[in-house]
Amino acid sequence: MSSIPIQPDVPLGPPHERSDAARNRERLLCAARELVDEFGVEALTMDALACKAQVGKGTVFRRFGSRAGLMMTLLSDSESEFQRGFMFGPPPLGPGGTPSERLMAFGEGRIYFILENGELLKAAATNARNRFDVPATVLAHRHIEVLLREADIADPWVMAMSLLSALDPERIVNDVRVHGISPKRLTESWRELVARLMRSS
Repeated sequence: MSSIPIQPDVPLGPPHERSDAARNRERLLCAARELVDEFGVEALTMDALACKAQVGKGTVFRRFGSRAGLMMTLLSDSESEFQRGFMFGPPPLGPGGTPSERLMAFGEGRIYFILENGELLKAAATNARNRFDVPATVLAHRHIEVLLREADIADPWVMAMSLLSALDPERIVNDVRVHGISPKRLTESWRELVARLMRSS
């Protein structure tokens, strides 16, 4: 099993990318992340990135195609890193923990991932024809379903959908930024939800 980008047509880098091209790509992505961290997603334009990275705007367009392509690439890299954690990383998130431990760790990790990448996730959702069929979302659902099946939870496919809806990016960002709910409260609520579910099996 391998990690899946947020969109099927957004590669994580050409399979035979030259070392200098890979360095240039990472330089541009680092500059893009700095812009987002400093000024927010709205400030991430092709002009601003070219200026920040000290390259011509044509270089930025050749690499990413459009502003949407740039944002999708940024998100795909972060998404791929998160996926590697729950598929291949150490427990409790990765293999080796109990289904309950792994599910708790997945939700906690996903909440913080969403809060770190919330604006990019919202931008990606507006570009997706169906956000529920995005490959990364399908993989997350499958991961939760497998853990529920291992724990002998009834109807694991539907239950995975219910749990995944509790990790909806727009809702979580709104909870924190609009309603002032702390990330700690959200993660504690997720752990309680999983614990109650596992006790009922």
